[in-house]
Amino acid sequence: MKFDASPEGSVECRTREAVTRLLMERGPQTAASLSKLLELSPVGIRRHLEALVTDGLVAAHDRKPLGQRGRGRPAKVFALTETGRESFPHAYDDLAVSALKFLSAQGGDDAVKAFAEHRIAVLETRCRERLAQATTREEKVTALAEALTAEGYAASAAAVGSGEQLCQHHCPVAHVAAEFPQLCEAETQALSRALGTHVQRLATIARGDGMCTTHIPAQVTQQTITTGRAFESTAPGRTPA
Repeated sequence: MKFDASPEGSVECRTREAVTRLLMERGPQTAASLSKLLELSPVGIRRHLEALVTDGLVAAHDRKPLGQRGRGRPAKVFALTETGRESFPHAYDDLAVSALKFLSAQGGDDAVKAFAEHRIAVLETRCRERLAQATTREEKVTALAEALTAEGYAASAAAVGSGEQLCQHHCPVAHVAAEFPQLCEAETQALSRALGTHVQRLATIARGDGMCTTHIPAQVTQQTITTGRAFESTAPGRTPA
């Protein structure tokens, strides 16, 4: 979790980290309980909670009364939001790699390939829905970039001299794909099917490039297809054909 690390914000940074960690470890808390646990004044803890609520890391809810409700407003309870939980470190990549290694050991490369194709099928379906109204190649590439952006790939499209270029500036599975290139291969094939034409993968984040770059040529030739296959054959974990 990252807060303001400047000297002026270091104390507030540590305090807000402590607040969010308590909410993660102990569940929803009132401002009074957090104030007691952290030995801070109620005014101070409320100021931190207000900042965390503004940042979307914490949400405030009315506490349900356990017995007969007394006078006055019910106390608010504060809990981490999904965004707040996601800000803590996770081991999803390690888990995914371990799972795919197990799958590979049990079923071989075909099993990993089948998983990669199954995973990308859902994304492909959602992308096709956005491409339904596009007619020209340029419109399809632009629509595909918008669809991928909506899925977290931060994609953009641009015209180049020999066609269109699709750039994905983020890859949610880059660390896993670095060890299992079948994920990249399945994605490339899905892009080709969605656009209805052959595409060339020129670069991938999984291979250490700055972005995933896919070229959609204006005219598909045998040389274009051969060049694309040459790139795929040198993906991590493979030897040139």
